[in-house]
Order: sequence, then C-alpha cells, then structure tokens
Amino acid sequence: MSLSWIYLFIAGFIEVFWAIGLKYSQGFTQLIPSILTGIGMIASYYFLALSAKELPIGTAYAVWTGIGTIGTVILGIILFKEPASFMRFFCIFLIVAGITGLKLITH
Repeated sequence: MSLSWIYLFIAGFIEVFWAIGLKYSQGFTQLIPSILTGIGMIASYYFLALSAKELPIGTAYAVWTGIGTIGTVILGIILFKEPASFMRFFCIFLIVAGITGLKLITH
C-alpha cells in the first residue's frame, strides 16, 4: 500500500472524529468540542490533500467520504443510540464494496 493510501485512510478516520465532534459542539456553541472539531477538519483536509497529490481526486474524495460515512454511522449508533436497522448496515456494506472496488482499480 502506498503512502498516499495511508494518508487517505488517516484523513477518513479523522473525518469521523470531526463529524462526531459536530454533534458534541452543539452548533459550535461549546468551546472545547468546537476547537477540537475545527482542528480535526483541518487535519482531515490536510491528509486528504496529501493523498490527492498521487491518487485521482475522484477516488480520493469518494474513499474519504465513504470512510467518514461508515465510521460516523457506526459511532452514531453506538454513542447516540441512532437506529441500527438491517437497511443501514446493508448500505454500509455497499459503501465498503465501493471503497474496495476503487482501491482495487486505482494504482
């Protein structure tokens, strides 16, 4: 796996962090969660930009948002008691399949 893919996965995992931080920031009315969310946003974009130096932007962006979506949905279920239906997990599976496909066809 190239360094660009590692940067992309780091960016995706940080995206999960800041997306969850949005909930805790309560519309940026809570100081510490808001600051941490902002730092997470900057860090996530930074690693996305590093990965996009080598990877196609369409692939990088799709994988970044896919990782963020999957992680945020799963943590939403765990942390905020959001619905855990079969269809939600099926959709997560489809996103994973898409990310895997993009990884396999991108050099």
